[in-house]
Amino acid sequence: MATVGGMLDDRAQRIESELAEAQRLREDAERTLGEYQRKQRDALKEAEQIIAHARIEAERLGQKAATDLEEALERRTRQAEEKIAQEEAKALAEVRSIAVDLAIAAARQLIVQQLDQKAGAALIDDAIAALPQQLH
Repeated sequence: MATVGGMLDDRAQRIESELAEAQRLREDAERTLGEYQRKQRDALKEAEQIIAHARIEAERLGQKAATDLEEALERRTRQAEEKIAQEEAKALAEVRSIAVDLAIAAARQLIVQQLDQKAGAALIDDAIAALPQQLH
């Protein structure tokens, strides 16, 4: 009987040892599960922060693009208006030049018809000399 009692004691000790090992493994598994759950929460929190930052950055870039576009349109409008004003001034200068040339030709023709050559030449020279002052 001593052998049966010894066998039972050995078996009880093995079972107790296996239960202790199972308990330790369970605690390790729960600790590992807790770590992974914490890591998952941290990763989700970080992902949410990244998404929030990306949204803010996208909104900022969108506003900057809209501002840049508006400034570009204003600049182009100003350039177009300046070019139109330059072309108008150029056309006006050409019209004035043509009008002056016509007036000079008409005056020359009138003077030639009405004055003798010497007096006409003096009047033409005086009119040509005074012309730059009259244009300004």
